Amino acid sequence: MQIFINTYGTYVHVKDDMFQIKKREDKGLPVKVNHIAAHKITSFVMSKGSALSTDAIALALKHNIDIVVVENDGHPIGRFWYSKLGSTTKIRKEQLKASLGETAVGWIKEWLTQKLENQADFLNDLKKHRKKEHDFLDKKINGILSFKEKIGGAKAEKMPAISDSFRGWEGSSGRHYFEALSHFMPDAFRFKGRSFRPAQDEFNAILNYAYGILYSRTERALMLAGLDPFVGFMHRDDYNSKSLVYDFIEPYRIHAERFVFRLFTGKKINKAYFLDFTGGFSLNEEGKAFFVSSYLEYLDSDKIRYKGRLQTRMNAMQLEAHRFANSLIA
Repeated sequence: MQIFINTYGTYVHVKDDMFQIKKREDKGLPVKVNHIAAHKITSFVMSKGSALSTDAIALALKHNIDIVVVENDGHPIGRFWYSKLGSTTKIRKEQLKASLGETAVGWIKEWLTQKLENQADFLNDLKKHRKKEHDFLDKKINGILSFKEKIGGAKAEKMPAISDSFRGWEGSSGRHYFEALSHFMPDAFRFKGRSFRPAQDEFNAILNYAYGILYSRTERALMLAGLDPFVGFMHRDDYNSKSLVYDFIEPYRIHAERFVFRLFTGKKINKAYFLDFTGGFSLNEEGKAFFVSSYLEYLDSDKIRYKGRLQTRMNAMQLEAHRFANSLIA
């Protein structure tokens, strides 16, 4: 299981070779204590304002349990990770070589093409119960598919020659896509395109949080496959930027988008889940508690068809990370 620590003042330490989690309750109430065996945990995700002991870190590393520290909006800051790679360093050497040539162009075309296909498929799904909106949705779908064709037909031997075009086509497709999603939001939650940190509306606040969780899971999948999350192909190699995470995640953003969209259109979201502060919105503790457990079940328990077999969404991502890594040393 993945343990989320969102409550301010929560403390994780070790007792009797088990993790002990102490959670502060309201004044006058006793401290809530939980004990969890290490073999039952795959990772901790800890918001700022919580704490853990060095004994807890050591026990986590001993059992290869990932510890991720995140901002209040779910964006990962850093992680504790077992010091051994767990795979051959040849993968990372070949990854660096690939980033400089035609191999990178091929993989980016595959990932972005899949991303845009996912967007178009989602909008086609929305047509099934919205007959009066077919013309509107067809226009958006055709716009997305036109950019998919441009990406698929692009010719370049090296990423620097084509990366700006890829990013431009991807961004233009995204405008069609999010305009369509906003169109079907309840009136109180319609939004004006994507906004990041801070989010300018409730939809983007939850979507950013969902992406944050997905970033962490993507980084883990890449590292388990022996890849370097900082050596990307399309996204810029800015200081301390995990550019391969941003490249590889593109086909998997659809998981966050479908899940969050259905929460809103299913009228399961209310204004009480958000903090409205100067400059934007974020999820509050109640909102995070509502969102996280069902989202993790969607990622880790619900099954999809992958290469003819049923897999969880995150297992499918892990298998794709290994496929990518193995292709580099084939």
